Amino acid sequence: MTHLDDLPLRADLRGLTPYGAPQLDVPVRLNTNENSYSVPDDVVEAIGKALQDELRDLNRYPDRDAVALRSDLAAYLGHGLTAANVWAANGSNEIQQQLLQAFAGPGRTALGFTPAYSMHPLLAVGTGTAWVDGHRGADFTLIAADAVAQVRAHAPDLVFLCSPNNPTGTALPPDVVTAVLGVAPGMVVVDEAYAEFARPGTPSALTVLPGHPRLVVTRTMSKAFGFAGGRLGYLAADPAVVDAVQLVRLPYHLSALTQAAARAAVAHRDSLLVTVEAIKRERDRIVDTLRARGVTVADSDANFVLFEVGGDQKAVWRALLDRGVLIRDVGLPGWLRVTAGTTAETDAFLAAMEDL
Repeated sequence: MTHLDDLPLRADLRGLTPYGAPQLDVPVRLNTNENSYSVPDDVVEAIGKALQDELRDLNRYPDRDAVALRSDLAAYLGHGLTAANVWAANGSNEIQQQLLQAFAGPGRTALGFTPAYSMHPLLAVGTGTAWVDGHRGADFTLIAADAVAQVRAHAPDLVFLCSPNNPTGTALPPDVVTAVLGVAPGMVVVDEAYAEFARPGTPSALTVLPGHPRLVVTRTMSKAFGFAGGRLGYLAADPAVVDAVQLVRLPYHLSALTQAAARAAVAHRDSLLVTVEAIKRERDRIVDTLRARGVTVADSDANFVLFEVGGDQKAVWRALLDRGVLIRDVGLPGWLRVTAGTTAETDAFLAAMEDL
């Protein structure tokens, strides 16, 4: 059998491993930041009807520009946005890949502030973009002065900011975004995959969009909407950015079925987003309970919690798995991340931690 090393693979891809998280059959799965709540019956019915309506015309290509879906997403976001400000793709990962294809690539660099979303450097490698590993403070925060200094030092063509940040859960104040915009020579992308879970008073980078044509805010329907299996991400930006990514998007990249299902989900967002408050309560319960037990926990505005284990995180991860609870080892020495799920799932996780 042919081995990967026997193929003429690009040199910069050799030795890398694909992105992934363990998909194990255990009673409690809290490792991939999914929404633990099943899609409500009324939304299932609406999506089913929307898909049924598309089936007879599957012999035709879908709307290449997904205008109706983009209009729905713009209305959901508000802030005076229209379809011209919004672009959609198969998950926010594809959105970010398209941004790198359009604004980075060979001979250009991208900067991110780690620990952060591990797909960003992989997307950079995949598009031939040089990756610069920035850093955060000891408490995982990123202050404007530090961010500005690193942007000035590296002059990247594209900067990734995450708010709330994955895997730490920490959110960014708008002054960090505006400060980076003030010195960045290229594009600034704020990944807001978990924005709907932010605590009250935590602003979105959408408030910074006016007057900043090089700012892009990316979102996803995977988390708050419970639409992870539907694969739909989107961006909000100046219309010129939408024009730019259309230069690199694949023809008819969003299927008619994806567009129809996503539109039905957005139309029924009140039924879907009701779970957000329940998840936030479980997140805060995890934070409060662990801290009451003397565990160091990072502040979280997301649907997950990063906590310190005070030793070998791999051993703790395995011990929790042995107790039927799967969480995430994100490769941060001494720390683990747990998704906030249902009340029963939180109970199981906290009981397993108490047992340890």
